[in-house]
Amino acid sequence: MQQSRSEVTERDGLVELSAGSDVLDSPRYNHDIAPTRVEQRTWNRWHITALWIGMSICVPTYTLGGVLTAYFGLSVGEALLAILLANLVVLIPLTLNAFAGTRYGIPFPVLLRASFGIIGSNVPCLIRAVVACGWFGIQTLFGGLAIHLFLGSIFPAWKALGGTGEVIGFLLFWGLNLWVVLRGAESIKWLETLSAPLLVLVGLGLLVWALPHISVSELLAQPPKRPEGASVTGYFMAGLTAMVGFWATLSLNIPDFSRYARSQKDQILGQIFGLPLTMFLFAALGVVMTAASASLVGETVSDPVSLIGHIPSPGWVAVAMALIIVATLSTNTAANIVSPTNDFQNIAPKLIGRTRAVWLTGFIGLALMAHELLKKLGWIVSDLSLESVYSNWLLGYSSLLGPIAGIMVVDYFLVRRQRLDLAGLYRDDVYPAWNWPGFAAFAVPVALTVMALGNRQFHWFYDYGWFTGSLLGGALYYGFCGRRARSPAALAKPLP
Repeated sequence: MQQSRSEVTERDGLVELSAGSDVLDSPRYNHDIAPTRVEQRTWNRWHITALWIGMSICVPTYTLGGVLTAYFGLSVGEALLAILLANLVVLIPLTLNAFAGTRYGIPFPVLLRASFGIIGSNVPCLIRAVVACGWFGIQTLFGGLAIHLFLGSIFPAWKALGGTGEVIGFLLFWGLNLWVVLRGAESIKWLETLSAPLLVLVGLGLLVWALPHISVSELLAQPPKRPEGASVTGYFMAGLTAMVGFWATLSLNIPDFSRYARSQKDQILGQIFGLPLTMFLFAALGVVMTAASASLVGETVSDPVSLIGHIPSPGWVAVAMALIIVATLSTNTAANIVSPTNDFQNIAPKLIGRTRAVWLTGFIGLALMAHELLKKLGWIVSDLSLESVYSNWLLGYSSLLGPIAGIMVVDYFLVRRQRLDLAGLYRDDVYPAWNWPGFAAFAVPVALTVMALGNRQFHWFYDYGWFTGSLLGGALYYGFCGRRARSPAALAKPLP
């Protein structure tokens, strides 16, 4: 006989829900976004380290490193410093937002129900989901290009397909990504563990190829691509914000992964071991190789897939592309499909299960890349480059995601003091439908960011979007919650 009321137990700092009919029959619950049971939390620090290595060592990481010099006007030395600082900064919200996932076993959308409300959580969820779908499309473009170059290196006739071959590669890689995610979290864990070393090999191979032809001292001495005499501060902070914005997405939905961690120690050490150094080294490789590409192949090339395509040996190109395909697959599935899958389920858990959510993610990602795919087919002509799109996009969306990160951290640690009603997060009678302090704290920094775009003197607020947004959003939320929300009596149970 099914129990009527849910029961919550705690073992070694991990909270577990034994769901009763009050939760199981709720429209806010399905099995895919339910809290993980303690026995399901099997990821140790090395699994989480491998997860981050697999996600960090990816084509966009490399490309963004090059974007800092090519589009943000930084010198090679300034770009390397921006990368290092950004990854140390982003480690803070990543680790803090992971705590609730590990303790309560809940994914990102369910955690948001505490700070934005049971229904209101869908707004930041959808903001995060659309961004993830966009990155899914971008990564799939790189994976599709790798498939095209792989097949072209084996079958010379395939090369003649040109852009059409790239589109076919895109569709093949698109389907492969969805298949992996549909197989579940364990398949992602093992894929990450397997593929983490592969792009390391690609990176080392690029260095071996390039080092005889470049001078590191000359690269470091190259002047930055910005107006002569311009202050470095604005350019550096814009580049730093873009680098932080790169992981602004994962700093929100890290509970989607930390809910599988064995302990807080495992998730903390796994992130420290896996993210900063790995991200720095591979992005630094992108900075160096992009700066050196002109002397290597006669033009500036900011992504490794296209650069490898210039290598005159078809055999080595085929090997490199095979490694890139597997490594990009691991990054794309973990970083860009898991989160929107959970986010879409949060809208209507009884109607949208995991399978439907995965397909929805896939088709939105496909739609967002329609412009680029039509360009490759030759059906439209456009000068808009993919690099310029996401270099500007990084700043723009970090301004939206920064306040959400600040609100989440303040809500869990300062307002609720790490106390959540686990069963109440899946019902309608504990937390409000809309938590207006959360929306007010989100709206103010976003509005200021939009205003800053049209004001030259206030433009720094946009350039520093993630920092200004997260700090202001968190401070406003703390203030809006008021004294009663932070009193011991109110904290004995979740906030009304």
